[in-house]
Amino acid sequence: MRVRRVLLASATVLLLLTGYAVADVVDLAPGLLTRDRPAAAPAPTVSGTRAPALLPSPAASVDEVLTATGAEAPLPTAAGLQSALVGASGDPALKGGLGVSVRDGITGGEIWALDADRARVPASTVKLLSALAVADGLDLRDTMTTEVVAVPGSTEVVLVASGDTLLAPGRGNAAQVAGRAGLGDLAGEVADALRGSGRTTVDLRLDLSYAPGPRYPSSWNPNDVRDGFTQAVVMTGLATQLPRAGRPAPREPEQEVAEAFSAALAGAGVTSRLLPRSTWDEPAPPDAVVLGGVDSATYSEVLDLALDRSENALTENLVRQAAAAAGRPTTTDGAEAAYIVERLTAHGVPTAGLVLRDASGLSPDQAASAATLSAVLRLAVADEVEGLRGIVAGLAVSGLSGTMRRRLTSEATLDVVGVPRAKTGTLRAGSALAGTTVDADGRPLTFAVLVDDFPETYGGTQRARAALDRIVAALTRCGCR
Repeated sequence: MRVRRVLLASATVLLLLTGYAVADVVDLAPGLLTRDRPAAAPAPTVSGTRAPALLPSPAASVDEVLTATGAEAPLPTAAGLQSALVGASGDPALKGGLGVSVRDGITGGEIWALDADRARVPASTVKLLSALAVADGLDLRDTMTTEVVAVPGSTEVVLVASGDTLLAPGRGNAAQVAGRAGLGDLAGEVADALRGSGRTTVDLRLDLSYAPGPRYPSSWNPNDVRDGFTQAVVMTGLATQLPRAGRPAPREPEQEVAEAFSAALAGAGVTSRLLPRSTWDEPAPPDAVVLGGVDSATYSEVLDLALDRSENALTENLVRQAAAAAGRPTTTDGAEAAYIVERLTAHGVPTAGLVLRDASGLSPDQAASAATLSAVLRLAVADEVEGLRGIVAGLAVSGLSGTMRRRLTSEATLDVVGVPRAKTGTLRAGSALAGTTVDADGRPLTFAVLVDDFPETYGGTQRARAALDRIVAALTRCGCR
């Protein structure tokens, strides 16, 4: 407890010293986009059963936050939940804009709801809707293979982009998601293949023909790109150049990849001449010979990372790939949002009032109801979409990881920290939490809680986030039989 108090005190000092803009980015204060550094705590483990256990247990250690399903535990009643949750926010100014849906984590049935059908500002909880679309359109066990091919009868070699924007500029690291595939390893394979034919000089270009589309959704604020909250939505990039607040990503991640690979080739003894950007939209010829290839982490691991860190462009990238795999258009503005709505509808998720302009939740003027988010969690509980259950089971843990690392850590909620898992969503116009918890009786539950109609100020956003934390804490400590 003393350690936690020291951490909270340190966070307060950081907020006072660095100001709101910096604190927002490390999720100490709310704002346009909240993100966090990876937790230092050990990673949660998943049960070895065929379908991963969905929820953490109140009695679990940090190393075992996913446990058995709790199917024998009593189910809370609607009256019990209403009594526990209606007054839990402790802030009358926020209650008029509150939407809640609570479901059983065993059957997926809704137990209690409060104004759940009204669409509100979802912010980054939109990424849960995107997770459904990605799981539905891609085999989450697959990887992205970045290849280099040789054009027959030519000095040209082509690096074929496959969607991996987490490439390491040097050697890959099999223990990491970001940087699993390394350009240095790829250059070594290519150099070995070229030396077999006596070649040490090549012309190098990129093939960017896979899943083309707008570099930025038109609804994004350009300042968010400038300030490092997101980057271009492209199909190749370096893990070392992901955007961070105050450190924007390069405007053209593809150029950075090309230059990094050229340097890696030079280190492997191959001289390359980089062909102009105007040649990069042309696909590699079908008879090109593969010289080497490196594999990314699985789509499941990359999606986990996108949700954990609330990476905007990475989420957009994955949804675009899913749409392309399903044969849907990707070149039009809003194509990713349209694909998400298509998949929600196909699975019977209610979409009344839903307004999507992107796949990440970064755009203003978007809307989703607690009922919509809750229905996606029901699909995970029911294991109706392959891989979605595991994605929800891996959401960030309160007080421990990702954008939940500093949530539920106040004195009012610290007793349940480590139990709720959720996707956060924070904008000045609305705040949301959607995820899983286990109540005091050991019953697994899912929740979606959104609040809006609060003052669009720093103080108003803080109050909204604190209210959501108190509601989820009340749900977790409830024995509402």
